[in-house]
Amino acid sequence: MSTRSLRFSSEQSSATDAVLLSASSSRYEGDWPSIRHSHAFTELFYVQNGKGEFLIEDEHYPIAKDDLVIINPQILHTELSKGSPPLSYLTLGIDGIGFSFKDHKDFQILHCHNREVNLLFYFQSLFRELDRQEEGYDVICRHMLEILMIQLRRITDSAFELMPSQHPSRECAAIKRYLDSNYSDNITLDHLAELSHLNKYYLSHEFSRYYDISPINYLNRKRIEVCKDLLENSDYGISDIAHLTGFSSQSYLSQSFRKYCQMTAGTYRKLAKKKQGQK
Repeated sequence: MSTRSLRFSSEQSSATDAVLLSASSSRYEGDWPSIRHSHAFTELFYVQNGKGEFLIEDEHYPIAKDDLVIINPQILHTELSKGSPPLSYLTLGIDGIGFSFKDHKDFQILHCHNREVNLLFYFQSLFRELDRQEEGYDVICRHMLEILMIQLRRITDSAFELMPSQHPSRECAAIKRYLDSNYSDNITLDHLAELSHLNKYYLSHEFSRYYDISPINYLNRKRIEVCKDLLENSDYGISDIAHLTGFSSQSYLSQSFRKYCQMTAGTYRKLAKKKQGQK
């Protein structure tokens, strides 16, 4: 494994609060074990050449030249090279932001081949500035990073928001991913504490500190988001939606929906259908 790493620091803040922490250029040479790891920062992983697999948590995803992988903090991942030429890639470590994708995943793989925007240009420009470190390089890097964020917003297949990154612990990040995927289950704070191997009061405190919401309130908000999507895009009845989204009863869904949306689920559906009919 040949790797070239560059470190970057600047006291000036950017408009997006994104700070470039590191930049690495690597080429797989068969002498480096692929061990799953995570970072306290967001990582952008761009494949310059070759093909292989990207392991995210317990899933394998094929990657090839001109693929970009976006990985939020505290997500276990690694890469595997397959065939010839060997996998070579550029990575950027970015602090201060996380990606909130529409599909609620904590990662995204973008296939950038044949796209109008040449993302590799921005990666290579950042590396060139960090290599030379000529006058004003830090300002150029900061603005180049902001432009890269804007270009990503333009081309991503799943809309995302840039969220302040607060370095959640691995346990809290894992609980958030669990809630995003298992919201329809009967979930209690005791169950989450058992999963995370943390005291339930400590878990609730830490989760609230990182995400500004308790785990159970986050679960209810997640369920309401799914309810809204089903109300807009399906013909399920309210009682069926309550069952599909994990609410114990239709009345509990109605109570929660009114609390979060200031209207009943039925009224929300009527307004959504009316809005769709006007398009």
